[in-house]
Amino acid sequence: MKKIFIISFLLFSLFSCSVGDDTPNFYYEILPVESVDIPDEFQFGSVHEISLTYYKPTDCHVFNNFFYETDLNQRTVAVVTSVYTNQNCNDVNNLEEVSFNFEVNSFEPYTFRFWQGTDENGNDTYYIVEVPVVE
Repeated sequence: MKKIFIISFLLFSLFSCSVGDDTPNFYYEILPVESVDIPDEFQFGSVHEISLTYYKPTDCHVFNNFFYETDLNQRTVAVVTSVYTNQNCNDVNNLEEVSFNFEVNSFEPYTFRFWQGTDENGNDTYYIVEVPVVE
């Protein structure tokens, strides 16, 4: 997935640059996950689709990729958008759905931590789901 991200970034950079303009016309923003559709259990050796919904605040926000961090059988997931700054942006606050495929390669349960933003003290908050694995 990192290779796809890097190739996409390089292609985007190649086609979005203008001569003499060193100012990037976008930045990345991580948006909180609103809800998750994840199976109640995983079958070992299979691939399962996991769907996330998030609020897209403006029409300048475009889904880019997932932040995806692995620590043994724990996965931390967030939605990454590209925010284009060279446009007039309109507030839309649309609920968007994105998904990824997850391959089960362990018999141990998986714990998913879906980032939901920060609390009043600036601490990250997560929707945590533990999914057992069956044969």
